[in-house]
Amino acid sequence: MNAKTSKSSKAKPASKPAPCVCEQLGPLLADLLQHFGPPDPARRHFETARLEFLKGVRAILDARIEHVSKPRRTAKGEKINVG
Repeated sequence: MNAKTSKSSKAKPASKPAPCVCEQLGPLLADLLQHFGPPDPARRHFETARLEFLKGVRAILDARIEHVSKPRRTAKGEKINVG
């Protein structure tokens, strides 16, 4: 008689995932930042400043693209009369 031992293949019940620690942290953090953040007029000023900064970067890039895109002048030779 062959005595093979086999492990019983009982299916383990699916364990319930542990609750996320940060589950309620998002809304709490948003409220905290709203409370300790800058007041609305200052926030609007910073948003406008950020927009103006990005416009400045865009102007620099546009100028650089225009400069690089210009056809380069090749140096022409000097006309010399021989004779």
